[in-house]
Amino acid sequence: MKKWTTAALALAMTMTVSLAAADNAIKIGLIGPMTGPAADYGTSVANGEMIAIEEVNQMGGLQFELNMQDDEHDPEKSVNAYNTLWDWGAQVIAGTVTTSPCVAVAAEAYNDRMFMLTPSASALDVIANKDNVYQVCFTDPALGGAAAQYMYDHQLGEKIAVIYNNADVYSTSVYQNFEARAQELGLNIVAVSTFMDDTTDFSVQVTAAKQAGADLVFLPIYYTPASMILQQAAGMAYQPTFFGVDGLDGILSIEGFDTAMAEGVMLLTPFSPDAQNEKTQNFVKKYVAKYGVVPSQFAADGYDAIYALAAACQQAGVTPDTPAEEACEMLIEAFQTLQVDGATGLMTWKSTGEVTKNPTAVVIRDGAYVGIE
Repeated sequence: MKKWTTAALALAMTMTVSLAAADNAIKIGLIGPMTGPAADYGTSVANGEMIAIEEVNQMGGLQFELNMQDDEHDPEKSVNAYNTLWDWGAQVIAGTVTTSPCVAVAAEAYNDRMFMLTPSASALDVIANKDNVYQVCFTDPALGGAAAQYMYDHQLGEKIAVIYNNADVYSTSVYQNFEARAQELGLNIVAVSTFMDDTTDFSVQVTAAKQAGADLVFLPIYYTPASMILQQAAGMAYQPTFFGVDGLDGILSIEGFDTAMAEGVMLLTPFSPDAQNEKTQNFVKKYVAKYGVVPSQFAADGYDAIYALAAACQQAGVTPDTPAEEACEMLIEAFQTLQVDGATGLMTWKSTGEVTKNPTAVVIRDGAYVGIE
């Protein structure tokens, strides 16, 4: 067992919620921001995972227990949370939720031989050279390249500006892969502006895009800074098409944010809540009934992560008595041939840990995400 640290002891009680149908259950740990500016991501993933666990446990047979730990989107706190879960007896980690903390935890999990399936940490650094770390979300290269391709295929803008966070692994990686594909396609990028984690005034970035005549602004960033950018653009009477990827999902849930400012915002995501397939509609119905809001892509990825783990545990023969190190090797083998039809689409996995599935384009209309195609 790993030894407790003072920081881990301090964190242990910050967010520990267990959900189990029986004492004899496979122990799953979730790490993510349940508080702080990225809390919508963590709580959405947790909500999705809890619905899936309730469903799996109600089926009988395989049983799961979930322990959630708050890392506040902080890598050091995330590692401390991981140590807490190890001492709790976690057999697998269904996280971490955000990228930078997940990179830190994945290194620990690789050394300990703990299997990780992250719903939403999308950087290649999360899975690079780690045979035990898998993703439910698209990788940053896939998102960046797909965004450029979508803009090209649908002729969305003649002049494109980009605003990204150069202090964030996720944002930087998506931008770099977007730029590479955009150059290949001949897209006209007229302005590129950056910011840092603590930036709250985006007037310089928005002004640069406006003065460059950009009719499309790409935002490969999280929803909190995106909401500020939209507010400042509205104040400048600047109305380009704003286009993002999965990090923007959650912008409609920001307390006090006027969702009218997000009208017409487009994003690529693996999940559209208005999709008419039975699996998606059942999930959305349960989520709305339980939490009172429409689920985001992060909730759907969390939901799918649990079902993927359930299928893999059943296929591999993982039981509540299987040590984490043994479960790790069993699950690695299972994921090589696993196929899961989830709320975010039909998923298979490469041996690198990268998921294969199709992205979905959505647009915000009347305060809701609406599928475009």
